[in-house]
Amino acid sequence: MKLGLAIGYSRARLDVPVKLVQRAEELGYDSVWTAEAYGSDAVTPLAYLAALTSRIKLGTGIMQLAARSPANAAMCAGTVDALAGGGRFIAGLGVSGPQIVEGWYGEPWGKPYYRTRDYVAIMRKIFRREAPVTHAGREISLPYTGEGALGVGKPLKSILHMNPDIPIYLATATESMVKLTAEVADGWLPLGFIPGSLAEAKPWLEEGFRRAGGGKGMKDFAIHATVHVEVEEDVAAALARLKPEVALYVGGMGHRDKNFHKDMMVRRGFGEAAARIQELYLAGRKDEAIAAVPDEWVDMKSLVGPPARIRQRYRAWEDSGADSLSVRSRQPAAIEVMAEAARLN
Repeated sequence: MKLGLAIGYSRARLDVPVKLVQRAEELGYDSVWTAEAYGSDAVTPLAYLAALTSRIKLGTGIMQLAARSPANAAMCAGTVDALAGGGRFIAGLGVSGPQIVEGWYGEPWGKPYYRTRDYVAIMRKIFRREAPVTHAGREISLPYTGEGALGVGKPLKSILHMNPDIPIYLATATESMVKLTAEVADGWLPLGFIPGSLAEAKPWLEEGFRRAGGGKGMKDFAIHATVHVEVEEDVAAALARLKPEVALYVGGMGHRDKNFHKDMMVRRGFGEAAARIQELYLAGRKDEAIAAVPDEWVDMKSLVGPPARIRQRYRAWEDSGADSLSVRSRQPAAIEVMAEAARLN
């Protein structure tokens, strides 16, 4: 199994952990992944890291679709890939949620399925430069001819000769979106992936491959999961440190009636806890919401504890069906322990 390093997005101050990324590269990590919410963007840190690394792949986990047009996303991907020497960029895309899409970006939620399909198609046309780009989609069209258009839009071809094969991964979770991912993308960034969960998604993936045609299958497709890692002798203390983020995402990262993280927790059999966390969090009782997060939920989606426990529990992830696993941690010891567990050296 390949390992990646997920460094996420900034808090109040931007801090790109350059030495940690360089150490991961030395240890044999395959990729480093950035993120964006409503603060630092996902692309700029990768341009910075491209200049300070030589081999490690540079992935966005994720670029939010509403943050930039598909043409701009392709320009960003092609530019960083060129700066990095070619063949290093992975364009990870996702729709985010309606609170961010409409509240931060001022874009309509619309139809995420069709928007994603159009977005990927346009990016691929731009990468390949086979003709000036035109696209008549359900959600996105080029040239634009909708309300306010002058009607003089011109199909264009990228001036930059980009890598035509920049891989596109999609972060998805629902049945329809996972099927779309298998159909149109090169890889999947699964939301809420844990050992044993691939069985639920496998029929969806197979249907997507069937729709794609051309014999596409698992051999042509990457599944890149993510796991929190925390090296700590006291397992309970390590789990406690990860609970505030769970409470934030399940309780407050989305509308009461539209929260993908809460929905995932419900699907995994923790419906009562998910409802309680959300109730407490939205009532402003954040400490109680954090306390309501079950240890079992955190433990099943993370690798925490002494090095021996992490190495032993890593085996389930290695056998999970994912071919790559991002380590979510800025703890130097975690990077080292996971390299040992994955036998990178």
